[in-house]
Amino acid sequence: MTIAPQVLAIDLGTSGMKAALVAADGAVTGWAERPVPLHVLPGGGAEQDPVAWWDALAEVVADLGRAYPDHVRAVTTICSSTQGEGTIAVDADGNPLTRCVSWLDMRGAAHLRKQFGGFPAYQGMGLGRIARWLRLTGGMPSVTGKDPAAHMLLIRDEMPEVYARTATFLNVLDWINLKLTGRTVATVDSILTSWVTDNRKPEAIRYAPSLVAASGIDRDKFPPIVKCTEVIGTLAPSAADHLGLPCSIRVVAGAIDNTAAAIGAGTVRDNEPHLYLGTSSWIAAHVPAKKTDVFSGIASIPCAIPDRYLMTALQATAGANLTWLRDKIVEFDDPLVSAGHVTRDEGSIFDAFDKIIPSVPAGSDGVLYMPWLYGERAPVDDPNLRAGFLNISLETNRSDLLRAVFEGVALNTRWMMAPVNRFLGAPVSTMVITGGAARSSSWCQIFADVLGVEIRRDANPVTVNARGAGWIGAVGAGMISFSDISDLARNDDVFTPGADHETYNGIFETYTCLHKQLAPVYKRLHQKKA
Repeated sequence: MTIAPQVLAIDLGTSGMKAALVAADGAVTGWAERPVPLHVLPGGGAEQDPVAWWDALAEVVADLGRAYPDHVRAVTTICSSTQGEGTIAVDADGNPLTRCVSWLDMRGAAHLRKQFGGFPAYQGMGLGRIARWLRLTGGMPSVTGKDPAAHMLLIRDEMPEVYARTATFLNVLDWINLKLTGRTVATVDSILTSWVTDNRKPEAIRYAPSLVAASGIDRDKFPPIVKCTEVIGTLAPSAADHLGLPCSIRVVAGAIDNTAAAIGAGTVRDNEPHLYLGTSSWIAAHVPAKKTDVFSGIASIPCAIPDRYLMTALQATAGANLTWLRDKIVEFDDPLVSAGHVTRDEGSIFDAFDKIIPSVPAGSDGVLYMPWLYGERAPVDDPNLRAGFLNISLETNRSDLLRAVFEGVALNTRWMMAPVNRFLGAPVSTMVITGGAARSSSWCQIFADVLGVEIRRDANPVTVNARGAGWIGAVGAGMISFSDISDLARNDDVFTPGADHETYNGIFETYTCLHKQLAPVYKRLHQKKA
């Protein structure tokens, strides 16, 4: 049997390196993954080792070669999807000078305020600067310090020796592409959160000289910009040797994770949203115009489709709350483990929770959970927020707490839905759900009930980023066009709002009060820690 040309789709997330073999029709034949640790540091730091990513990539490609040798031989193209907002300082030879400063890292916040302060100001940023960012880019640096704009200043101010040796600052995707091809480039979406580009024409994203000059970073430390679908070269000899693949394989630039997921979910039509549930979560939809909701932290940004923008509303932690439950609440000697209900495998934990969650009525016996484990991005940008349970009593059991976590993430998403509906110009009535955490049928139903919308589950939600990278690679290689993708996407189940929707309406009224009442408390607690 003749095997169709394959795209080796790289999916590098916070939890680890994954790779898949994807055909132009979206069929995912092979899948392999390796964990990569996240190093959490005092003072809000979070880093990962780029060399560990590269070594893990060789391991997953070797896994695919052993399991699917014929499909690997059919690979003609490589395309990547990666976590965004990470920053790597590289020298003139492309070697990383530090570990990657992760998208979770907040150490640059003070440096950001120092660089961009002024009077009058909003959250420490000069209003004149904010107006220029909004006009040219459609957004502005996060005051949390989680963007490359802050990461680069952190390195400049606290690691001056590293800054002096830095030839280029690269995002995660850019560094992977450098290792694959030897070429230093950024994509239209990976460069976004450096906040130095003019994004007013989606087909011609370019550096804005005024923003570069104000950034505090030398102009020559920013890489050239390419489209996500551009073929940026073929495998460099060193990469071909490292991966065990031929040098003739072409490399398409690819995209960061939220851009790739919008393609992988099949939501390529205008105003067609998807909800991604991974370590973090977001709602995204392709839209025809650049637009920004300053107060809710929602903007339309450059993306893989050349004449469109991607509306993105990002929330800091979603599936991370389940990882916290697994690692901090369900201990290794827990009876749930010994009874065979829960293992350390992410797939089986969803099976276990799906057995527990339906046994608890909607509302978790009055327990509320706030899923702000690492601050929040939208609809408020507040690094001080933290997670917590409310209304625990002597009657509260662990099953109540488990369901409360699922409901808390869904309620947090509903908090974001009002500004999303305003942004899109009409209420969302149906939405694709995807990402690894969408494997939980109980969670999908909770989302349908809390949001009051139809939820259509991606038939293979774990591979959405890889499938998106595969489709972007296939478009770049001329195998398909973006307009073909809607008909290629598949859903496996549909969840509709049930009787619990009315229950959640009442709970949501209480939930919306929590941020206003608790934000000052969290701020005081963080001031004491500082």
